[in-house]
Amino acid sequence: MKRVNQVEEIFTVLESIPDPEIPVLSIVDLGIVRHAQVSSRGIEIKITPTYSGCPAMHLIETEIKFALEDHFSQAVYIETVLSPAWTTDWLSPHSKEKLRQYGIAPPTTLSSRRIQNLLGELGDKVVCPRCSSSHTECVSSFGSTACKALYRCKECLEPFDYFKCH
Repeated sequence: MKRVNQVEEIFTVLESIPDPEIPVLSIVDLGIVRHAQVSSRGIEIKITPTYSGCPAMHLIETEIKFALEDHFSQAVYIETVLSPAWTTDWLSPHSKEKLRQYGIAPPTTLSSRRIQNLLGELGDKVVCPRCSSSHTECVSSFGSTACKALYRCKECLEPFDYFKCH
């Protein structure tokens, strides 16, 4: 029972670590923390990057080690797991709402429907996070980071990032 409580406490500490690129979300909000356990050698954490070449992963690993070692005074071991690959489906509705309130349009579809979107079969609209208009247009497939696209709202005329579905 003690280990279950400690795992819950581990997740509470991890929820205090913001994503370096989207500070309104924690690494737990993003869904990149896949597993935590306490073993005889210490605390073991499994994480999955949002992209296989995500430049923030080294910083995230360092932040996890510092936060957990400081809080628990135990050795921390981090394993990066690439399969299954992270998808935007791992974002909770609460996380998507945090993105919207921060001014980033959250993913509009499930990753399983992404291929249909690429083929233009679904026609899902990206909604402006500022005025909620769906009268928007893609300005560039690449936004401030690789995981975002740059959009513009045709109603309020504000540019905004869209967190791409993948």
